[in-house]
Amino acid sequence: MNWYLSAVKKYAVFSGRARRKEYWYFMLFYVIGAVILGFIDGLLGTFDVDSGMGIISSIYVLGMIIPSIAVGVRRLHDTDRKGWWLLLYFVPFIGPIVLIIFFAQQSYLGENKYGPNPIDELI
Repeated sequence: MNWYLSAVKKYAVFSGRARRKEYWYFMLFYVIGAVILGFIDGLLGTFDVDSGMGIISSIYVLGMIIPSIAVGVRRLHDTDRKGWWLLLYFVPFIGPIVLIIFFAQQSYLGENKYGPNPIDELI
């Protein structure tokens, strides 16, 4: 949960690097939060079957767009790639698969043009 809160605290920080752990834990708790809020929407009757969305979960997802983009950009920086690679999400089928591979790759060892390796800062 600390990794999720760390990413949320860096709400709109697009510079620097994010470890794999930070990115994947953020995404895990982001999805868990959206599912739980969707369930609450269903219980409260605020879930619209036609659109497949609820009011509470929609507000949460909209509020978390910027932090999810920011942590994605920082994760790409950690693999020594520009944040613009995140636009691959808009390429059907192939784009998200390529991004998952990028996000799962090991960090660029040592310092790169985006800053020092976050793992080295912990030591």
